Amino acid sequence: MKSLTIDYTTVLPALLPVVGLVVVLVADLVNPRLRQTPYAVAALAALGSALATVPGLSLGGGSTRQTFCLVARGAPAGGTLPGIDGLPQVCLWQADALGSTLQLAAALSALVCIALAWPGARRDRRADSTREPVEAVLLLAALAGTVVVAASRDVGTWLIALELATLPVIALVALSGRRSAVAGATQLLVTSLVSFALLVLGVALWFTATGSPFLTPDAALSSGGVFGLAEALTSSAPTGAAGATPVVYPSLASGLVALATVLVVAGVGFKLSLVPFHAWTPTAYAGSSVPVATFLATVSKVAALAALLVVLRAVAVLGTPAVLSIAILAALSMTLGNVMALRQDDVVRLLAWSTVAQAGWVVLPLVSISALGVAASATYLLTYVVATLVAFAVVAVTLRDQPGDARHLTAYAGLWQRSPWRAGALALALTSLAGLPPGVIGLVGKITALRPVVAQGWVWLAVIAAVNAVIGVAVYLRWFRVVISPPAGAAPERASAAATLAAARRRPGLVAGLVLAAAVLVVVSVQPDLLLQLLG
Repeated sequence: MKSLTIDYTTVLPALLPVVGLVVVLVADLVNPRLRQTPYAVAALAALGSALATVPGLSLGGGSTRQTFCLVARGAPAGGTLPGIDGLPQVCLWQADALGSTLQLAAALSALVCIALAWPGARRDRRADSTREPVEAVLLLAALAGTVVVAASRDVGTWLIALELATLPVIALVALSGRRSAVAGATQLLVTSLVSFALLVLGVALWFTATGSPFLTPDAALSSGGVFGLAEALTSSAPTGAAGATPVVYPSLASGLVALATVLVVAGVGFKLSLVPFHAWTPTAYAGSSVPVATFLATVSKVAALAALLVVLRAVAVLGTPAVLSIAILAALSMTLGNVMALRQDDVVRLLAWSTVAQAGWVVLPLVSISALGVAASATYLLTYVVATLVAFAVVAVTLRDQPGDARHLTAYAGLWQRSPWRAGALALALTSLAGLPPGVIGLVGKITALRPVVAQGWVWLAVIAAVNAVIGVAVYLRWFRVVISPPAGAAPERASAAATLAAARRRPGLVAGLVLAAAVLVVVSVQPDLLLQLLG
C-alpha cells in the first residue's frame, strides 16, 4: 500500500502563481472594470514565487528537497517487479540548487515581463476591457508550468507542466488580434503540436525501455519493464540441447532509451528555437507585443531547458549517444541564427534570430552529459536571459517614446545623446550577448559553455563555436554602433529631467522593468561568480 507525503513549502514557488491566477479571476468577476489590479496581483505572485525559491538555492552537494513522495509500506527495498524503482520511496517533485535557480530566473523574468505589460494610468477607449485580466492569467499560468517542469521527476507531471508553460503563450501572442499576431500564433501552435507528438513518443519509448514512469538515474539504469521481464522469463526457461539462446533485451532497452532521448531533444528543440525547429520564432516575435516577445525569449526558454535537463540528468549515467544530435543542432543553430541576425534591420526580428543563435550556445555544453555540462548550459541560459530582458526592456521604453518606428535600427541613432542611461543599459546588454567587456558575464558564459566541449574532445564543434562567437560580435556591435552614432540630420535633443519624469509617470511599469533587469545585469557583470555559486 502506498501513501503520499506532501511538503507544501517545497511546492510554494508553483503554488503562488496559481493562487495569484485565482485571485485575478475572482477580482475580475467582482469588478470587471479593474485595469491595473490584475497586473499588481500577478507581480506580487511572481515576486512571491521568486522569494519562495530561496531555501532551494542554498542546497549543495547533491542535496534535494523532495515532496509528493510515494512510500511503499510493508514492502522491502528491491522487493518490486523488474523495471519498477526498487527503492521504498520515490518522489515526484525534487528541488535542488540547479532547479531552484531556474525557477528563480523564470519568476524574475516573468516579473519584468509583467512590468513591461503594465497598462498606463489612462484607459484607451478603444482598448478591450477584458484584456488585462486575461493577459495576467495567461502569464501566471505559463509561469506556474515553468516552475513545475523544473522540479518534476515523473513523465506525467513533466509533460503536462511543459505544455502548461507553452499553450498560454500561444494565446498571448494572438491576443492583440493583428494579422501578424494571428500568423505568429498559428505557427507557434502548429510547431507546439508537433513538439508535443515527439515528446509523447519519447515518453512512450522511455516507459517501454525502463518500465518506470520516473525520470531518474535509477530508472535509466534499470533493464526495463517489458524487456527486463522478458529477460527474466528467458533466463529462467530451460535450455535446449544446443544451449541457451543469447538474451538481447538489455541492449534493445538501452537503444530505446537513446532513441527516446533523441526524440525529447527534438521535441524540446521546437521550444528552444533550435535549427531546424526554429521557423516559428521570427514570425511569432514580430507579431507579438514586446512584453509577450520578451516572455517568449526568456521564461519559455527557461521552461524548455529545464525540461531537457530533467531528462539528460536521468540518462547521464548511460553515456547516451544522443550527444551527436545535440552537437549538430548546436552548430546549425549558432551559424544560421547569427547569419540571419546580421541581415535584420527590425530589432525584434534581430533579437528573434539572436534567440536561435543563443539557443545553440545553450545546448552546446550538453555534448558532455555530465554535471559540468548541465551546469554550464544553465549558466549560459541565465546570462542570455538577463541580457535579453534588458534589450527588450529598452525596446519597450523606446516604443513608448517613438511608437512609429522604434522597431527599426535607425530609431536608435543618437540614443546615447538623447538618453544616456537607456543607451548604457542597452550597451551592457549587447556586449553581454556578444561576450565582450563591459558585459563580463557574457564572456564568462561563453568560456563556461566551451569548457565541456573542449574537455570531451569535440574539436570541430569548438572551432565552429569560436567562429560563431566572432560573427556574434558583428551582430551586436552593428546595433551598438547605431546607438553611439549621431543620427543623420539635426542633432538630437536630450530630454529634460521634467519630460523624463512625466514619461515615467505615464508608464511606470516600463521604467521599473528596465531598472530591475538592468540592475540584475550590472550585479552579475560586476560579480559573475554569484551566478556560478547559485548553480553550484
